[in-house]
Amino acid sequence: MRKSLQTALLAAFVLAGFGITSTFAAETHKPAAAQDAANSNGFHLPPFPADAQVSQSTTVDGKTLKYTVTVGSLPVRDEKGEITGEVVFTAYRMPGKDRPVTFALNGGPGASSVYLNFGAIGPKKVNFGVEGDTPSAPATLHDNPGTWLGFTDLVFIDPVGTGYSRALVDDKEATKQFYSTDTDIKYLSRIVYDWLVKNGRMTSRKYLVGESYGGFRGPRITDYLQTQLGVAMNGVVLLSPYLDPAASDDENVSPLPWMLTLPSIAAAHLEREHKLTPEAMAGVIEYTRGEYASDLMRGRSDPQATDRVVKKVTELTGLDPLFVKRSGGRLETQAYLREVYRAEGRLGSRYDSNVTAWDPFPYAPHQQTGDPILNGIIAPTTSAMVNFVTQTVGWKFEGRYNALSYEVNKLWHEDDDANKGSVSQLREAVANDPGLRVLIAHGWDDLSCPFMASVLIVDQMPAMGDPTRVQVKSYPGGHMFYARADSQSALTSDVKALYGAK
Repeated sequence: MRKSLQTALLAAFVLAGFGITSTFAAETHKPAAAQDAANSNGFHLPPFPADAQVSQSTTVDGKTLKYTVTVGSLPVRDEKGEITGEVVFTAYRMPGKDRPVTFALNGGPGASSVYLNFGAIGPKKVNFGVEGDTPSAPATLHDNPGTWLGFTDLVFIDPVGTGYSRALVDDKEATKQFYSTDTDIKYLSRIVYDWLVKNGRMTSRKYLVGESYGGFRGPRITDYLQTQLGVAMNGVVLLSPYLDPAASDDENVSPLPWMLTLPSIAAAHLEREHKLTPEAMAGVIEYTRGEYASDLMRGRSDPQATDRVVKKVTELTGLDPLFVKRSGGRLETQAYLREVYRAEGRLGSRYDSNVTAWDPFPYAPHQQTGDPILNGIIAPTTSAMVNFVTQTVGWKFEGRYNALSYEVNKLWHEDDDANKGSVSQLREAVANDPGLRVLIAHGWDDLSCPFMASVLIVDQMPAMGDPTRVQVKSYPGGHMFYARADSQSALTSDVKALYGAK
């Protein structure tokens, strides 16, 4: 499974068995309780403040939306009832009867929810993730034209170790209780349950959105809530999800690893040529799942197969024919990202290969620096979020905010079933509830969680009465395709249709 933040942000599960529960707080969270728990575990951390809130507004399509934003925390307890962690959330709510509520999680593991909050669906937005954005640009929040707040309340959850959320136990115990595949799903599911109870929203329509590894979490949390905690989601939106780690594992025999990445590389080339359209991509997809896969499987049994692959891949990608020939038409992601911009001395990002940065070590045999997008998003998102939480909302806390925690990613432990992905849970959740609808959304250019994986996964799923209940949509852009205004607008339109479906 992809453990690195460079490969799965930042790309996405039964309580008694692990002894982990999360208990909802009183209406006003009492920080003294957290302090007592911290002391009982040998930690002496300053307590979290009481929940804080402020009224704000945003303008979307000429309409003013007035809402309340709350920053607060919920405790996680072990089987002895001791608080072992605290999860911080940011909630946006508007007045109105029967409004749905949407819970949002990013990935990593080790990413906070700030990217969905201030990049995709929250009422305010900070610029990051597209060509030309720089870390030192002012981290100024502005109205987000693509916010979902007009049709759903929003609750952004930061898993333990991300944002301000924290473990109150040592690293070894934290890995056991929080930083492993199965327990991660169980305590986060309980946080969703506890927020609903605390805020009297159990009867609301409920939705879940997960990005990247949050997309891996999405089906598992949905299935666990549905079958274990008695909370059913009406819909799930998976953005650039990491659904099946095994799909790209066997690069020696299976054509799948190369089938997953070729369409995204071709899409990036089409975009550079100003020729990227759904019609053009339909031809790429058809070639990939047909002649390309067949020729790769032929191997040396057909001496002409490799020649056909090299010729067609060169045509689709615009790469140097010699580079394609030496790779056998099998394009390894990092090699491609260096090759495509080598003449300019730049590197492409695996999250959107048309977003670039200077290569500080252009003559090194391997890439020696971080990803262009990851290197550029931590500063603006951290600065914007810290100022928003501590100054705008007034949740006064001086601890460090982790937009991306490489420490959590390093400590992450994979359970035995981690490499099975979340496709089984996706199938089961859809089968269990005929009312559940799922939208899987990708950027064409994403090489960290390629759209082709989801296309192939969904095409193998049974229709279960209505094949439109699980859909895959793709948009111009990369992993965070919503950073592009047109793609964000198209996504919002598709999500509105999902929320409005009966």
